[in-house]
Amino acid sequence: MSEGKLILPENYENRLDYVATEIAIKNVKDLFERRLAYHLNLMRVSAPLFVRKDSGLNDNLNGVERPVTFDIRNIEGDVEIVHSLAKWKRMALKRYGFEVNKGIYTDMNAIRRDEEVDNLHSVYVDQWDWEKIISEENRTLDHLKETVKKIMRALTETQQQLCSVFENLEPFIHEEVSFITSQELEDLYPLLTPKEREYEFTKAHRTACIMQIGDKLKSGIPHDGRAPDYDDWSLNCDILIYYPIIDQAVEISSMGIRVDSMSLLSQLEKSNCMDRIALPFHKALLAGDLPLTMGGGIGQSRICLLLLNKAHIGEVQAGAWPTPMVEKCRRHNIILL
Repeated sequence: MSEGKLILPENYENRLDYVATEIAIKNVKDLFERRLAYHLNLMRVSAPLFVRKDSGLNDNLNGVERPVTFDIRNIEGDVEIVHSLAKWKRMALKRYGFEVNKGIYTDMNAIRRDEEVDNLHSVYVDQWDWEKIISEENRTLDHLKETVKKIMRALTETQQQLCSVFENLEPFIHEEVSFITSQELEDLYPLLTPKEREYEFTKAHRTACIMQIGDKLKSGIPHDGRAPDYDDWSLNCDILIYYPIIDQAVEISSMGIRVDSMSLLSQLEKSNCMDRIALPFHKALLAGDLPLTMGGGIGQSRICLLLLNKAHIGEVQAGAWPTPMVEKCRRHNIILL
């Protein structure tokens, strides 16, 4: 397990003790998923922890992360613990027979073994994964923006209710969203790295949505890596919140309108991944057997960190942490679970 940059805020005050923290976490998860389901017209479904390796359903994220792979007695071939459920959800919508403008959400649990752990990252990932069927006419940036606004409304409604129960919590999340494309962001801050650009823009606007991530910019470098076979790189985004306790732009969601057959082929070619067209998921998509969808993941522990005014994701999520990190945090009143 590798350790990333650890931020230790001065004079950090833990505003909720252990018991109150656990109660607040439960409140956040119950409140937010109900508001999310209401605003996006979603129903909850069960989802897998692992998928068959040869199915093509697992996501390779930035293209370099190694999934946890193992064998199961009486099942041919290996299975992989999921990185995310983007492709599985699209198959599920087809299998369950959902209609346009209706969708699903699930508790997604994953292990990302190559993650560098720090205040915002852990090996264990928990998020609300959602997906809904859309029409061809809604494969637009305008529809993407409207969906982002609905997610932020669900989040600020949750924040308002939580702060009414735990009155010593400070509301750091602002509903108004500032939208910008990754190319516009590079044009605005040409001398900064992508992460530095995100920080400067999000700090200035509090809530930011960076769109069109994955393709190369004018500089010849993508803003960030994206797998070529779930988001349409021209119709996706990240939602970020400026969080003053650790002075960071915190990404709470990566989402987008999913690839159709044309964008899938284009992005596979750009990524030198044309071999994937032989996989079951990709065959079904190219044959027109899957619905047009949009979806994303919303980090449960990151939302809890923000709403509960914590300094480290390990304060709201039980996990494994490097011993030096645990000791440094303890000396600064940050108690990791």
